Amino acid sequence: MSSYTYLLETPSIDTYRALRTGSGLSAKSAAAASRGLPNTLFAVQVLCGDEVVGMGRVIGDGGTAFQVVDIAVLGAHQGRGLGKGIMREIAAWLWREVPESGYVSLIADGKAQELYAQYGFVPTAPASIGMCWRPEPA
Repeated sequence: MSSYTYLLETPSIDTYRALRTGSGLSAKSAAAASRGLPNTLFAVQVLCGDEVVGMGRVIGDGGTAFQVVDIAVLGAHQGRGLGKGIMREIAAWLWREVPESGYVSLIADGKAQELYAQYGFVPTAPASIGMCWRPEPA
């Protein structure tokens, strides 16, 4: 059985991009990652030895709005409780840092909602729904 450790640090651009695609999330360009990662409020990485095999981040304005993003675990390491470990670290940070009137959101893909519910997240529908906008490809 592999031994895992947690590192409370934003991943590098290359690590971030590899974890997203290796876990089945959409690809992000190096340009997008280099602009976005420095704005991370909190990040956790999961290491198996020296290899980063999972991550999660919190982004936002640090006061009123926070969003949990990039929960990713490489396929070969899924099913071992690493998503729970990532969320445990994120939840502890949220409890310490989010002001009373702050709002924390996330988008739950598929069965991920079952994981997030364990940490107090509840569906917002039908009162509200998630929406997105993406730029047209050039």
